[in-house]
Amino acid sequence: MNEHSTVNSSQTIGVDLGDRTSELCVLDAKGEVARRLRMATTAEAVQRTFEGLAACTVVMEAGTHSPWMSRLLQARGHEVVVANPRKVRLIGASISKDDQRDAELLARLGRVDVKLLAPIQHRGAEVQRDRALLQVRGTLVQMRSMLINQVRGLAKSHGQRVPKCSAESFPKHARATLEAELFLGQALLLEHIETLTESVRGLDRRLERMCTQDYPETLRLRQITGVGPITSLTFVLSLETPSRFRSSRSVGAYLGLRPKRRDSGERRPELRITKAGDSELRQLLVQCAHYILGPFGPDCDLRRFGERLIAQGGKRAKKRARVAVARKLAVLLHALWRSGERYEPLRHASAFAA
Repeated sequence: MNEHSTVNSSQTIGVDLGDRTSELCVLDAKGEVARRLRMATTAEAVQRTFEGLAACTVVMEAGTHSPWMSRLLQARGHEVVVANPRKVRLIGASISKDDQRDAELLARLGRVDVKLLAPIQHRGAEVQRDRALLQVRGTLVQMRSMLINQVRGLAKSHGQRVPKCSAESFPKHARATLEAELFLGQALLLEHIETLTESVRGLDRRLERMCTQDYPETLRLRQITGVGPITSLTFVLSLETPSRFRSSRSVGAYLGLRPKRRDSGERRPELRITKAGDSELRQLLVQCAHYILGPFGPDCDLRRFGERLIAQGGKRAKKRARVAVARKLAVLLHALWRSGERYEPLRHASAFAA
């Protein structure tokens, strides 16, 4: 595009992102295909391809490379629309699917009505970098769980069993219970589990400092018993700013904690939750709800709300109650973040009694 620096701003460019190369389709003001291009999926190639190009609308699907590329194009003055792949069924369900067609379809949808793409907003570069630390911790925890399960499985195949215990104390209990070198590699697995535990502890200390120094608003969210540094920091980094939502009630739906709807006439079936939005944050909120409704959960409005749902009975009463409490917890966290008020565990119960 360097040779044609006088491109009309009414043009629309669809970009089908690939891991190594990306396809571009340029539509002119009349909706005709002006040209098709292929570029390497690198920052240098993007700079060369869009050098001298007048501001226009660029449409791409959300993916691994869309965060940095959208920020780079926005800095050059382009209007970037990042399409939600869950909403663009025309691409995934197409019977004639290839990269060039996908790029053209994105450009045409963006030219007709951007709302058809259900555009999403990527996190800022700094927030994405801090969020990576949480993802690293999650990966280490998963690796440790996988090794612990392998030790338990190999021990069972030899007729022995490691008692239930925490992940931190597992190597100690395993050495005390299992015979020395019951199976080959036993000592090596236990050493790796201990190494991962030390790494997770180091990350926990670093995340605690990050909460205190860089994101002090997380301390406000941790007033709720059961919400720790990981959940509060993930919540803040996922939403970035409380002003993103006009109403706190919208947060539950944004995180996929509301039921799907497929109403037709008099028929209103009971469906599962949408599971849209950030899956990691949704899982953390459900874990917090599990603690709140568990034997060690404090007496609070959230717990009483969940207990009322459980008392209604039904096949999945407890599971539905956990999801409902997680949804209310998301709303409460956003309200505390936005208002800065002090958390009152039995606020609704006190008001009702009064």
